[in-house]
Amino acid sequence: RESDHRAWTPVSYTVTRQNATVQGLTEGKAYFFRIAAENIIGMGPFTETTKEIVIRDPITVPDRPEDLEVKAVTKNSVTLTWNPPKYNGGSDITMYVLESRLIGKEKFHKVTKEKMLDRKYTVEGLKEGDTYEYRVSACNIVGQGKPSFCTKPITCKDEIAPPSLDLDFRDKLIVRVGEAFSLTGRYSGKPAPKVTWLKDDIVVKEDDRTKIKTTPTTLCLGILKSVREDSGKYCVTVENSTGSRKGFCQVNVVDRPSPPVGPVIFDEVHKDHMVVSWKPPLDDGGSEITNYIVEKKDTHRDLWMPVTSATVKTTCKIPKLLEGREYQIRIYAENLYGISDPLISDEMKAKDRFRVPDAPEQPIIKDVTKDSAVVVWNKPYDGGKPITNYIVEKKETMATRWVRVTKDPIFPSTQFKVPDLLEGCQYEFRVSAENEIGVGDPSPPSKPIFARDPIAKPSPPVNPEAVDKTKNSVDLSWQPPRHDGNGKIIGYLVEYQKVGDEEWKKANLTADSCPETKYKVTGLTEGLTYKFRVKAVNAAGESEPAYVPDPVEVKDRLEPPELILDANMAREQHVKAGDTLRLSAVIKGVPFPKVSWKKEDHEVSPKADIEVTGVGSKLEIRNTVHEDGGIYSLTVENPAGSKTVSVKVIVLDKPGPPRNLQISEVRSDSCYLTWMEPEDDGGSVITNYVVERKDVASAQWVAISSSSKKRSHMAKYLMEGTQYLFRVAAENQFGRGPYVETLKPIKAIDPLHPPGPPKNLHHVDVDKTEVSLVWNRPDRDGGAEITGYLVEYQEDGADEWTKFQTIPMLDCVVTGL
Repeated sequence: RESDHRAWTPVSYTVTRQNATVQGLTEGKAYFFRIAAENIIGMGPFTETTKEIVIRDPITVPDRPEDLEVKAVTKNSVTLTWNPPKYNGGSDITMYVLESRLIGKEKFHKVTKEKMLDRKYTVEGLKEGDTYEYRVSACNIVGQGKPSFCTKPITCKDEIAPPSLDLDFRDKLIVRVGEAFSLTGRYSGKPAPKVTWLKDDIVVKEDDRTKIKTTPTTLCLGILKSVREDSGKYCVTVENSTGSRKGFCQVNVVDRPSPPVGPVIFDEVHKDHMVVSWKPPLDDGGSEITNYIVEKKDTHRDLWMPVTSATVKTTCKIPKLLEGREYQIRIYAENLYGISDPLISDEMKAKDRFRVPDAPEQPIIKDVTKDSAVVVWNKPYDGGKPITNYIVEKKETMATRWVRVTKDPIFPSTQFKVPDLLEGCQYEFRVSAENEIGVGDPSPPSKPIFARDPIAKPSPPVNPEAVDKTKNSVDLSWQPPRHDGNGKIIGYLVEYQKVGDEEWKKANLTADSCPETKYKVTGLTEGLTYKFRVKAVNAAGESEPAYVPDPVEVKDRLEPPELILDANMAREQHVKAGDTLRLSAVIKGVPFPKVSWKKEDHEVSPKADIEVTGVGSKLEIRNTVHEDGGIYSLTVENPAGSKTVSVKVIVLDKPGPPRNLQISEVRSDSCYLTWMEPEDDGGSVITNYVVERKDVASAQWVAISSSSKKRSHMAKYLMEGTQYLFRVAAENQFGRGPYVETLKPIKAIDPLHPPGPPKNLHHVDVDKTEVSLVWNRPDRDGGAEITGYLVEYQEDGADEWTKFQTIPMLDCVVTGL
């Protein structure tokens, strides 16, 4: 019955078990229940529940919490989170219990504080390096439920992760001027990375237009109202202790170009057209210039007329102009993003700007000779076009016709030597300039000149000196004057004066008797002292005299011999055989010394050519051979003394033949050759020996060694039984010398030795006058087949052995005993 009713309601009439399920009850209401037992006699008394029972679902402990996760780990703490159990047991969760177990231990220990309802907890105060596992349980009014599944073992250590970077922008970004742009992305890493923005390797700083925003997971660089200077390579770097990541973006802020660079240059101006040029804009706006727009305007009108809008060159022809009108040109640059401000030219009148050159000023004439003159002029105004040629003309003063002096072009020089003038004639000259337009007017004529050599007296001779003397003469020498007065030097006048006298006497009466720069003054008195002087003479007259510096005493001069050696008289002279030996020296001495050449203190070979001149001597031997080597000496002698020099001459040649060629150790396939070095090595070190062999039946020698530096050689690979000849030659850097050859052939066979003794000699039969013997072959045959056995006998007590006979077999009957 319901607790607030008094009437009982039957539930079941036929319950035979000791339990029953009451259905159809209302949740939340309170009921009383009673039960009675019944048998065939009847129903017994009821037993009633002592207190009312409120109908509700049964209450149990909660299920295990779910999704226990480790959110963070450091060296001394672990942070965990979990979700509530799927079923709370029919009663609200009152708290959670978190437990931990140190790996290696058996028991779990409670780590949460009392009445913890948060589903996140940080376990602190842990020891770095320890490893734990964790579980969590939920509690309700009934009690503590099952624990959750354990976490994996967690070691206490700082958690690290290298940075990662996920960018929202591409490698390149094009932005119009005035627009905003931003570079965004996401990043992560443990510990939290540092974010740095760079532009062209320079750190980006925030200002009114530049904004940088960084959260723990996102990054952003934003620029408002971009300008051209914002173009560049942007780089974002995300870095922590484990590494770094970079992202790049090439930002190009584009705009219309700046104006073309002036001024506008008028390259050509004509009466009906012009050609203008300009320079590209300093800033192309970040995009290639696609074309230039060119317009023209008559300065008397306000209307600009198009010329072209499709040129990419920085030059343009402006056509259809009216002669005499003034024009202005304006030029725009255009790219994909717009048209620049214009570049406007100065005013220019349409007319031909160029004409023939002006006439040069009156030319000047210099350096006149009997057949030539040099015309000099100044460059005139070129008429606007470069001068390409000058035309020089001449005429005789009394004539009327001008004649060109050359058909060849004269440029860029502004002077010209006019040839082929007639001596004594008077000439005038004039000059015209030429450009591509034509030939300009001629200059005024030059002043008249006569074609003849200007002449003046020469300057004095230079450095006169006394170079030799005898008891009645003095030899003088000098150099020509520095200036000949523009006239040919006819000759020289030589004068002398005895010291103490005032009068100068002429050594020669006329200048043409002394055309050379030397003279021997004769007829002087021995023992006296004289002064000397020389004058140069040309058609204009005599020069001032040049004096010999010191007075000269007239007497014979003695100078001991002096040898000035040429390079070929060094201490040692090497000559290759067949070449020419030259020895020479300059010889001085007064009187000139007697010259003698010797070789090893003997006369030189008749094949030597010896030449003696007034200044030296030379010895020459053609086609030298080795025997021409030796010590050569040159002796010079005069009354004042003598001098000798020597030079060792080595004639470099091929070496001589090797000596004492010997063959030994002959075998069936080899033999050993030895020899001695040549007596004469040709003046150069023996570099190697050449060894050759020849079969006596062959005409051909075969080289078996060509690079041996030793004086021996093992000749291998011989054919057994063949007879061979051998020969050896020496080589140096000048070639191969003659061969030395073996005197007789060598046969390639192993050496022969006597055979060994027969073995096991014994008798097999004896008679009164004979003995039968047998024996075995010896151990060695000595290198050749055994041809027979010599049998001898000796009477007992005698000294001599008696030969019986030679037997080819291994037995013998000795008779006659």
